[in-house]
Amino acid sequence: MISKKKAVEILSSGIEFFEIVKDYEIERPKYITYSKNVFIPVTNACKNRCKYCFFRSDNPYLLDERYVLNLYRMARKFDCKEVLFTFGEKGDEANEKIRKKLKEMGFNNILEYVYNLAEKALKNELLPHINAGVISYDEMEYLREVSASMGLMLEIASKRLCEKGMVHEESITKHPKYRVKVLVNAGKLKIPFTTGLLIGIGETNEEIVNTLFLIKSIHKKYKNIQEVIIQNFKPKKGTLMENYPEPSLFKMLKVTFVARLILNDIPIQIPPNLNPAWELFINFGANDLGGISPITIDYINPEASWPRFEDIRRKVSELGLILRERLPIYPEFIKKGWYSTLVGNVLKKYINEDF
Repeated sequence: MISKKKAVEILSSGIEFFEIVKDYEIERPKYITYSKNVFIPVTNACKNRCKYCFFRSDNPYLLDERYVLNLYRMARKFDCKEVLFTFGEKGDEANEKIRKKLKEMGFNNILEYVYNLAEKALKNELLPHINAGVISYDEMEYLREVSASMGLMLEIASKRLCEKGMVHEESITKHPKYRVKVLVNAGKLKIPFTTGLLIGIGETNEEIVNTLFLIKSIHKKYKNIQEVIIQNFKPKKGTLMENYPEPSLFKMLKVTFVARLILNDIPIQIPPNLNPAWELFINFGANDLGGISPITIDYINPEASWPRFEDIRRKVSELGLILRERLPIYPEFIKKGWYSTLVGNVLKKYINEDF
């Protein structure tokens, strides 16, 4: 068991880090996992104004249902299993245009529309993973019926980053108390949950370590965290942080290693489109590559293309490991029955396969 003090020391280390690593035993993975998905960015309306965000817009769109259904058909042709739904924080509350369009379509709010899209995804034998932002216990319970899993990035659980002049100054629901409550409610509702850290947005090493220990404490109580993403900030043109430096490869390797020591056997995900040298992270504790789409881009980081599946397979093979596709709900949660009847009807199709 690593202490907070020692974890901070490792993150603060220089070249000696590579000697420190030798003092710790971390289990090398046999498999590197990923999920083949289709990315559905339902709307880019959002009530938050994060200083690094390229996705949010004051003139937002709302994806048409026919467009989404066509993506489902394409997803089935490419043998995708997951539908990743992402959208701005309560965008309908933030934007009258979106509210009006939803009413014209027959929906009271954005969550009703997402439920409808997720239900249709299940009818197309696709498993929804929903990133709905900060929502209530009742709203999570509602979406659980059509979700194989859900997610919310903690980013950095820091009140300081919400203060004046900081990155989350105009993003009220980035305050850790709101985001932690979502993770806890997911545990109470038995929802397989993905969370993660965003590195390079002005955080301290102490705040990184505190965030990792916070995730560990929630998982210890509820056993609901199925993976933790270690994501690097990427500056975007046109944002307030376009000239802000992104974290170095060295820093990201250290964070991944410390995350492995703290989180023990919780899968750690490294987005391969944001890290061209993603294979290096495997030796420091990463064992998952997250969702990779053969048909849609990463709409949050549109400049970062997905690596080709052939290249991923080759690199994993060179490491002497096995690349394995997974579902958006991990096997242990399938065994525990942490899914609704609607989701279970689709899972039956895949459980008999190599998942």
